[in-house]
Amino acid sequence: MTPDDTYSHGHHESVLRSHQWRTAENSAAYLLAHLTPGTDLLDIGCGPGTITLDLAEHVAPARVVGVDNAPEALDAARSNAARRGDTTTAFAAGDVYALGLPDESFDVVHAHQVLQHLTDPVAALREMRRVCRPGGLVAARDADYAAMTWHPASPDLDAWLALYEAVARSNGAEPDAARRLLGWAHAAGFDDVGTSADVWCYASAEERAWWGGLWADRVTRSALAGQAVDRGLATPERLEEMARAWRAWAAHPDGWFAVLNGEILCRA
Repeated sequence: MTPDDTYSHGHHESVLRSHQWRTAENSAAYLLAHLTPGTDLLDIGCGPGTITLDLAEHVAPARVVGVDNAPEALDAARSNAARRGDTTTAFAAGDVYALGLPDESFDVVHAHQVLQHLTDPVAALREMRRVCRPGGLVAARDADYAAMTWHPASPDLDAWLALYEAVARSNGAEPDAARRLLGWAHAAGFDDVGTSADVWCYASAEERAWWGGLWADRVTRSALAGQAVDRGLATPERLEEMARAWRAWAAHPDGWFAVLNGEILCRA
């Protein structure tokens, strides 16, 4: 049975704003050296397709498919493909636990910031392995919320982090996924696993405005906010306080924020 997963962030504009920023270079650099022209690639949880379309350029003229379970994400991906003149990359609805694709049909199966939102990431990795050809790669990259760090210190941002972790775990998800990727890969049956880590860092005035602004919106307007209030984890007034803290951080000339991401490359 497919687990009943809930995407903690939802698909508010503030969430898609973050996803649209992602590229292969800033979000999948660990994978790029392993891609060659003709490498068939499946991108799980493709969102608006910005990473997918970049990866497609690295493997052209290979078959590239992006799958997601959110219609609004797939609409954005197809719009981005049209804007870039990409008429070959395909985007389709898909379930990471039951992809509906033949065994051994792709050379690389990739998932970015997906496993952290699943109730059964090990089952997902097994399904990713099923559709990967022998000798191919299953690649995943996920953040680790508990390892996020920032300056200046802010009790309200501390409260934001605790709230996000509480909401995610109330959905049966694991927000501190980066540190668990290797263990999940081993549990899924992989014995040849390469690991690495990388960071996103936001410190310039432009970066702070973007990162702080989108989180101020997320914490008050996205599905995350609704779940927090509905489950008695925060009041709307408390969420507004967290949003003000995000804007204050963004306005501070010394503001600095780092997101740790873990990465795995699993040989099928």
